[in-house]
Amino acid sequence: MMSTSSPRRPELLAAAAATVSVVLWASAFVSIRSAGAAYSPGALALGRLLSGALTLGLICLIRREGWPPRAAWPGIAVSGVLWFGFYMVVLNWGEQQVDAGTAALVVNIGPILMALLGSRLLGDPMPPRLLAGMAVSFAGAVTVGLSMSGEGGASALGVVLCLLAAIAYAGGVVAQKPALGTATPLQATTFGCLIGAVACLPFAGQLVHEVAGAPVPATLNMVYLGVFPTALAFTTWAYALARTTASRMGATTYAVPALVVGMSWLALGEVPGLLTLAGGVLCLAGVAVSRSRSRAARVVAAGSSRPEKARESA
Repeated sequence: MMSTSSPRRPELLAAAAATVSVVLWASAFVSIRSAGAAYSPGALALGRLLSGALTLGLICLIRREGWPPRAAWPGIAVSGVLWFGFYMVVLNWGEQQVDAGTAALVVNIGPILMALLGSRLLGDPMPPRLLAGMAVSFAGAVTVGLSMSGEGGASALGVVLCLLAAIAYAGGVVAQKPALGTATPLQATTFGCLIGAVACLPFAGQLVHEVAGAPVPATLNMVYLGVFPTALAFTTWAYALARTTASRMGATTYAVPALVVGMSWLALGEVPGLLTLAGGVLCLAGVAVSRSRSRAARVVAAGSSRPEKARESA
């Protein structure tokens, strides 16, 4: 009997999950700009994480997910503190100090750091296509950043904060990767989000004070950040990360600047210039190159799938 399942189905599902994460994270930049006008960086991060943890907790109860295995806790704890907690606070703070272009440019050092850490600590391969794609995408990110940067819009403090965000982002992803060997993506995301929320509890007083005076749209944007770019996008990211390398996943996030440009155009009426559009195209082209496989790799993959198909049709 001939099977209808494709040998590339897991790879396609991982790519779809990564796409969901990238699109939702791009939308987060628009929401952060709106909510950041009413909320301080720490309060916004805590409100976002609490919304995400509540959503994920309900899903875990419905699905009856248990506690993560003991072996997964170190990676979950490190990613929770670095990526869910510290990253969100310093990114929110940094975006209040620098213009959007500078922030996007500095934060996009993260995927390069992720590739270096993944290669050094996890033994991730660094094929030429991945390196070439990252180089093209980073050139696009630089182009977008320079085209969107305003005169005097950046500060030394803001650049340092965005650099710290990039380091925390890379470190958090690399720490989460081994945890996904024993924990499910939902477990890793739920408990990472909860640990991040606990780390941000010192901002609870600010959050209570600011919620009382914040406009409803700003609060709704904060809740949106928790439910979609955090609860959903971090879970789909963990699902995809469990099925590929940290380096390749990091390269995928270079699509974010291009998507932010398009979303800002549609949602905020910010018409991008030709240089910005060109940078966005470079970002997407680099992602396509980094996620493609060489002809030799495709031949090997096709050859390895033939015996399985023969057994299925026997």
